[in-house]
Amino acid sequence: MTGADGFDYGRLMQRALRGLMAEVLGRVAEEGLPGEHHFYINLDTTHPGVDMPDWLRERHPEELTMVIQHEYSDLAVMADRFSIRLSFSNRPVTLVVPFDAVRTFVDPSMEFGLKFEAHEPDDEPEVMAITEEAVDEEPAGSESQGSAEVVSLDTFRKS
Repeated sequence: MTGADGFDYGRLMQRALRGLMAEVLGRVAEEGLPGEHHFYINLDTTHPGVDMPDWLRERHPEELTMVIQHEYSDLAVMADRFSIRLSFSNRPVTLVVPFDAVRTFVDPSMEFGLKFEAHEPDDEPEVMAITEEAVDEEPAGSESQGSAEVVSLDTFRKS
């Protein structure tokens, strides 16, 4: 959405919230995960720049949820992407993920989450409030996950 003054607030909000995610991952890369923090990151595997082994892409042709908790290594954060080494089906894998490919970023320990839409000019992220209820489908490599209530930014807009 571009206002009369020419600001594309939706795109600015997307960039700011992706920057928040990048900052958090950067701190984890430097200091490790503090306390009970852990992340579920869902990504669009068809997005340009996503680098993953062919066998994993065949198993997850459209999207993949990674869990960053106990077993990860080589987390590196760049200006527009991050890379990480995880295990899928007991096979170590290095993934390179552009921040624009991330669909959701959730830290269940803090009941915090962000949901991003496809990168379009009018798109705005949604902020997610995480609850403690069980979810029918768990992400690959996770033991449990809370459900999420999506709260649209429209709720907070003044008419």
